[in-house]
Amino acid sequence: MTEHLDVAKLQRRLAEFAAARGWQPYHTPKNLASALGVEAAELLEIFQWLTPEESARVMDDPDTAHRVTDEIADVLAYLLQLCGVLGVDPLAALSAKIDRNERRFPVPGADDA
Repeated sequence: MTEHLDVAKLQRRLAEFAAARGWQPYHTPKNLASALGVEAAELLEIFQWLTPEESARVMDDPDTAHRVTDEIADVLAYLLQLCGVLGVDPLAALSAKIDRNERRFPVPGADDA
């Protein structure tokens, strides 16, 4: 049975993992943001020389799919840790950003109705 996962639970697991290894002194906002950038670059590297069509099929190869999934997990882990250190609720931040983007980029023709 798959355990129900939520962002707060994952953040706690990540914090506990780091605490058990004494890594908290290294988990500063700067270091976490740097690590996030490195992991995002590692994800990008997988796609670097693929055509758009090849990139759309990247999950068809099990080895490549595993690499993509691992890098996405690394990016998300560092992002969640950064949010935890900074006290940012990532889901609230995303929701607010979507709201701003909906106002900034209205659906074409929506005002014509």
